[in-house]
Amino acid sequence: MAPTIVRDGQFRLFFFSREESRIHVHVSHADGEAKFWLTPQVALADHTGLSDNQLRQANAVVVTHLKEIHDAWKHHFGG
Repeated sequence: MAPTIVRDGQFRLFFFSREESRIHVHVSHADGEAKFWLTPQVALADHTGLSDNQLRQANAVVVTHLKEIHDAWKHHFGG
């Protein structure tokens, strides 16, 4: 299961229900996907298919929606 947290422009933010316990978010775009760690700070973990500009945009979307991501993580996984 990969619940959508938010859609922002061309990006969809989501996480997988049974992945790893360290808080992170996946960002999907028509051209590819990226994974960002959220702690101790927002940082790119991995990506495929996205340009440097798209990665900067994806990072900005993650930062903009950080509270929503944390709230969704807590709601889904508890804590």
